[in-house]
Amino acid sequence: MIISKTPFRISFFGGGTDYPAWYQENTGAVLSTTIDKYCYISIRYLPPFFEHKHRIVYSFIENVKSVNEIQHPVVRALLKLFKVQRGVEVHHDGDLPARSGLGSSSAFTVGMLNSLYALKGNIISKNDLAKQAIHIERNVLKENVGSQDQVAVAYGGFNKIIFLNDHNFRAEPVTIQKERIQELQENLMLVFTGLSRFSSEIAADQIKNTSSNKHELTAMRHMVDHAVDILNSNRDIADFGKLLRESWQIKKKLSKKISSPEIDNIYDKAIKNGALGGKLLGAGGGGFMLLFVSPARRRRVQKALKELLEVKFCFENEGSQVIYYNPQQI
Repeated sequence: MIISKTPFRISFFGGGTDYPAWYQENTGAVLSTTIDKYCYISIRYLPPFFEHKHRIVYSFIENVKSVNEIQHPVVRALLKLFKVQRGVEVHHDGDLPARSGLGSSSAFTVGMLNSLYALKGNIISKNDLAKQAIHIERNVLKENVGSQDQVAVAYGGFNKIIFLNDHNFRAEPVTIQKERIQELQENLMLVFTGLSRFSSEIAADQIKNTSSNKHELTAMRHMVDHAVDILNSNRDIADFGKLLRESWQIKKKLSKKISSPEIDNIYDKAIKNGALGGKLLGAGGGGFMLLFVSPARRRRVQKALKELLEVKFCFENEGSQVIYYNPQQI
């Protein structure tokens, strides 16, 4: 039995510059952190006593006799890639819902890769874990995905991730004083809009508009460095929140599908009641909204958004890891 634990992530700045359509000609960068909400994958070889050979349990339950029959695209692709001959049972459990903007799809891919390497008795580096997850999602599954989520959840922690035009990346831990990190965390609020979306569709539209969005993407790339400068200075932490607001206004210009009247209404209500800034997480269209709210104004914002679910969280630093390995049960 193998169990892996992979965190979800919050992306602050630079989203959109992590697509090849941008960083193949321009370097991209993202500022993000992982949080203490996780995707858990358990996998074991299945004893040959059942009518089915493979059992895949997520929001659906699949009992199938061959890998080709598996409907879950990531599980099917990875079992083929690893040439798994014996029957396996895979269980997925997530702390937060899928299609919510927290990198849950990539957390699943990274966690599944980590689990399969452990099943084979091998260890994979965080760098290779991220690279292989990007390859699977982009080249095997043909999804319209950026490169930030796979790197963020594989590495874990608060990072500035730089994307180079040769398709390599560099994850640089952001060295910030503990008190400053705590101050930032105390000013962040995470709420679920209740709207789910398919990020690949929104991303496809954004990618299509890359050439006409050069000014906006350049500005979003520069905001990464600006945000790091704010965190590493004695400036009022409120400047970080104001920058989030500026970034969101720019991001909405990348595609008409990123926001909606419902999302704008939630955002405007939060701002009117004391939030300094915020953004939808992920590609847009729904999912979780991150708000920058001072502790003194939090209750007022909570009351204004009382119909939405607030999720408490903390930053985490460990990234994807195998938390249970028992070869006796394999």
